[in-house]
Amino acid sequence: MDSVDKTTNRSEQKSRKFLKSLIRKQPQQLLLVIGTGVSAAVAPGIPALRSWRGCIEAVIEAAGQLEVLHPGDIAEFRRKVMKDRDLLVVAHDLIRKMSPRTGDTKPNFFQDCLMEVFDNLEQHIQNPLVLQSILTLMERGTMVLTTNYDNLLEIFGQQQSRPMESLDLKDKAKVLQWARGHIRYGVLHIHGLYTDPCGMVLDPSGYKDVTQDPEVMEALQNLYRTKSFLFVGCGETLRDQIFQALFLYSVPNKVDLEHYMVVLKENEDHFFKHQADMLLHGIKVVSYGDCFDHFPGYVQDLAVQICRQRSPDADRVDSTTFLGSTCQDCAKRKLEENGTEASKRPRQPDAGDTVLV
Repeated sequence: MDSVDKTTNRSEQKSRKFLKSLIRKQPQQLLLVIGTGVSAAVAPGIPALRSWRGCIEAVIEAAGQLEVLHPGDIAEFRRKVMKDRDLLVVAHDLIRKMSPRTGDTKPNFFQDCLMEVFDNLEQHIQNPLVLQSILTLMERGTMVLTTNYDNLLEIFGQQQSRPMESLDLKDKAKVLQWARGHIRYGVLHIHGLYTDPCGMVLDPSGYKDVTQDPEVMEALQNLYRTKSFLFVGCGETLRDQIFQALFLYSVPNKVDLEHYMVVLKENEDHFFKHQADMLLHGIKVVSYGDCFDHFPGYVQDLAVQICRQRSPDADRVDSTTFLGSTCQDCAKRKLEENGTEASKRPRQPDAGDTVLV
């Protein structure tokens, strides 16, 4: 019976329709926003990657195990996580509680807890299909931004011999290079990365230097005006205060923009209401299905559809790129062979190289 269900699911996925306005985008016209859903699909064995709530709960558990919080505080934060809707406030209070009493957040025990939670990430990559699809888009010019603390994408990219780089909003020079498209394999972590305690921030006040810098803000907001943001694995990203400060509420005439969000359709009424609400922000909400298991396959199929659009680098990508193969040596050898062949022959301009909007 299970095999029949799986076959049915696959056939349903194959027959799924994609928005033409999305799949006709050139990869370089997109900016991919990665949320916790991506990490949860890639490394399901780490509960902290499944959701923002799961991450906070894991940090609280680690704080108890490492004895960096009083048991009474541990109990209080567990209660808050279950009760409070605004998890960013809870996380902010948690960081403050593990920081010096001067009010400064450096140094703090929060980073130690995250390192405990995210220890040996590379050993927990079970389903790299989504990461392979994202890397394929990056190879074709898609920019990537994430609200996640983990660096699973960078780890996977390095395993595929790509010069991956984790970027932090506190590094103005790097941010400007990335925003101008000069760092192809750069991943911008707007909340920071768990390996760097100085770059981890959870509220807009922590980025006042960024939000008050006209050059940086103009570069970032220009992306929201000129790129199509594609939200993947994002549940609460639009509630995120930092994202709101950087993009959502600082860019006028959002209804004239064309962004996309891929979501799970658990409840039909909620889905269509969410869809209508997001159009006010210039965001088209589409469903990848009513089961999270459909997510990796949907992302792969979507990436294949988008990468079929002709671009200057089209001849550098072949079908092996989309397979998500675990045979890294074969994939690497194939890429090296393609690179050698391409270097021997000049590329002829293709009459079909047009931008489809």
